[in-house]
Amino acid sequence: MEAENKKDNYNSKGVLRTPIYNDKLEHLQEELVKLQYWIKENKLKVCVIFEGRDAAGKGGVISRITQRLNPRTARIVALDKPSDKEKEQWYFQRYVSHLPASGEMVLFDRSWYNRANVERVMGFCTDDEYREFMRSCPEFERMLVRSGIILIKYWFSLSDKEQERRFQSRNHDPMRRWKLSPMDTASREHWVDYSRTKDAMFMYTDIEEAPWYVVDADVKKHARLNCISHLLSIIPYKDLTAEPIKLLPRQKDTGYVRPPITSQNWVPAIYGKNPNDDKRV
Repeated sequence: MEAENKKDNYNSKGVLRTPIYNDKLEHLQEELVKLQYWIKENKLKVCVIFEGRDAAGKGGVISRITQRLNPRTARIVALDKPSDKEKEQWYFQRYVSHLPASGEMVLFDRSWYNRANVERVMGFCTDDEYREFMRSCPEFERMLVRSGIILIKYWFSLSDKEQERRFQSRNHDPMRRWKLSPMDTASREHWVDYSRTKDAMFMYTDIEEAPWYVVDADVKKHARLNCISHLLSIIPYKDLTAEPIKLLPRQKDTGYVRPPITSQNWVPAIYGKNPNDDKRV
């Protein structure tokens, strides 16, 4: 730990320098690949929930976790608002179909906890629906754990000042403005309300079988590394990385004649050289 906190690793603002961050992230991603092999080999069912303030960086952490992983093993679930049919279903029903099967890790970018936060604050659920959620959620999660699912819950804690800075940054960047939804902007007006619902949510759902883990999200680089490091520490694993594959020799050419290159519709080579009649197929 002392080596991790060497002063030379941080800039004048106390943020990990980019080369150091990239090196640490690459190492953690290598470990995530090992974890992926372990999950698949041992048929584990891993469900990781990411909740927190708008613009807290949940999506950024999820993308770094899955960046090097096989999407067949590590799936991201980010559901849109419920359909009219889903609104009439048992509340947890739309989430159950996305839970992990054996050998899978599923990462929920927001989850059933929408009811405890967004729906509660914005009035999208009734008081009775909210109270029923708070009663049934702990039992629902205990049931998941008893079924063999490893349930891990992260809350990304973001300060008022940093959220405002990120909102302004997104608003002034045309390529990131899509990240500002009406719900995001409305959340600014309900900062205290969201704080109260989070406190109530923790009081009812921070259970022994599936506790909440809080991530300090004010510095994205630190939040990503800290969260991934913690995730790796939760599930004991061994390195089951496959050995390099022995590649068989290529088939010998017994007179294949390639069609004229002009007979194919090539994408214009705006970058690089134009294709020529070589050994490509």
